[in-house]
Amino acid sequence: MSERISDKEKIAELAKAIKMVKNEISKVIIGQDEIIEQLIVSLFARGHVLLIGVPGLAKTLLIRTLAKALELKFNRIQFTPDLMPGDISGSEVIEENISTGQKEFRFIRGPIFANIVLADEINRTPPKTQSALLQAMEEYEVTAGGKTHKLELPFFVLATQNPIEQEGTYPLPEAQLDRFMFNIWLDYPSFEEEVRIVKTTTAEWRPEVDKVLDGKSIVEFQDLIRRVPVADNVVEYAVGLVRASRPKQSSSKFIKDFINYGAGPRASQYLILGAKSRAALQGRYTPDIDDVRAVALPVLRHRIVTSFNAEADNVSAADIIEQLIKEV
Repeated sequence: MSERISDKEKIAELAKAIKMVKNEISKVIIGQDEIIEQLIVSLFARGHVLLIGVPGLAKTLLIRTLAKALELKFNRIQFTPDLMPGDISGSEVIEENISTGQKEFRFIRGPIFANIVLADEINRTPPKTQSALLQAMEEYEVTAGGKTHKLELPFFVLATQNPIEQEGTYPLPEAQLDRFMFNIWLDYPSFEEEVRIVKTTTAEWRPEVDKVLDGKSIVEFQDLIRRVPVADNVVEYAVGLVRASRPKQSSSKFIKDFINYGAGPRASQYLILGAKSRAALQGRYTPDIDDVRAVALPVLRHRIVTSFNAEADNVSAADIIEQLIKEV
């Protein structure tokens, strides 16, 4: 029982820290509260994020600011058609030992060796290079010259895609999209927010972001979230929502008409992990069905393959998920 009380106290401590993190981010980033919330939920659930938005929406600034507030090492990788796997993970070089005169291999770490990695425009690079990043996301390690090198935890990947320019791109296959916990769409700011953005970014003064948490604390809180208990009815709701997205298992004509393939079991896992993380970050010891609904859109959006009928009728994945939540 004492451990349970201790975990409750830690969750209260986590909720307080996250409030401070959001305050620090708001010094630099204006608006985008929901996006910031989803990024933090994914980070503490040990997930990765695919961020989609047009250029100029401060994606890099947002991630850099998050890294500063959490005292984490941040690296940005600009994905291009000529980028090689070794440019991400690192490579071995031959060096001569001055004292012995012998030549030996030394591994030079690539930009993947950071706590937060921004993979900018991931769809601009060929599948071979994409897979180097996806291996690191899945296994938290990279292999070079037959040797395995562990990545430092916490390890959080944010990959961005530009929804406008699709010429000369290599879209991620569904199986690789499934590695991302969340698919987040970054929208334009409101008029008032854009006025504030212009005023603050064209002035000389630059706000200072204070460090709130460090890497060791974040790993401890990630472990804590895994221990958060979930009621059976919440798990059953999450699984029911995912199964309802599969045309062969759904009785809904809407789903059968507009979906070719539904979400797999990993979606159910991420719905529960996202619900756990969201509840803990708000200071609650166990999630409810509303937490599952809150993370359903970013979890399911890239796991549903819509049909030609959906495209013809201008029905988006977001519309289908909204209907799913109503029906389940």
